[in-house]
Amino acid sequence: MNIIPASAFDTAQLARLFEGGYEGYFVPIHVDEATFRFMVDAWDIDLERSRVAVRDGTPVGVTMLGVRGDRGWIGGLGVLPAQRRGGVGRALMEAALADAPPSVSLEVIEQNEPALRLYENLGFERTRTLEIWSLRGEVPSATARVVEPHPLDQDDLPWQRDARSLRGPYERLEVDGGAAVVRSAGARVDVLQVAARDAAAAAGLLAAARARGESLHYVNVPEADPASAAFRSLGGTLELRQFELQKTR
Repeated sequence: MNIIPASAFDTAQLARLFEGGYEGYFVPIHVDEATFRFMVDAWDIDLERSRVAVRDGTPVGVTMLGVRGDRGWIGGLGVLPAQRRGGVGRALMEAALADAPPSVSLEVIEQNEPALRLYENLGFERTRTLEIWSLRGEVPSATARVVEPHPLDQDDLPWQRDARSLRGPYERLEVDGGAAVVRSAGARVDVLQVAARDAAAAAGLLAAARARGESLHYVNVPEADPASAAFRSLGGTLELRQFELQKTR
């Protein structure tokens, strides 16, 4: 088996490999070429330092490494089903980490015990628990001010919601006691950032955002964040919990 830079492949090949590597995952993962290009651009994926495992001339696994200065982030580790449990994932991670910045983070679904063991064996330590929420039911009417869009002034956000990840059009909503950055795509509304002084202010922001579509989604919310309590109070669904892990050398 050879481990080579992901830059040796075109984005269509990488998109197919990435999706295939997540076959049978805890949640469905669908990545076409356009989605993959967005991931690379928005999340600062460095294809030169990302890695692909090749066996007998066929790509069998991939790990994506995002890089921002002295910080790195594993934006996905996938191995084709027939190649799992044979050390491919470890080999990919070791190769990516060898060329990674001194601090690297990642997220792993709490039920994914094999991946969690691998990461902890590689020296990653848990830093916090993140939640993924959705809201599809009706919510109380709420009004928020729409202001000129710009990211919130927040530190230590998960990689995908960091200000540097906000690409494309989005809106900024404000209420007394809080603000939110949201993006609408058809009937789906994604919350990108929320800062609220309490759960009541967060609920007002989320209700106003929900009114912009038919479903509301928020990925990787720290479990103690007011937004989590607000989703719960509005009848939202806790879809998944993830552990955020970090390795520093």
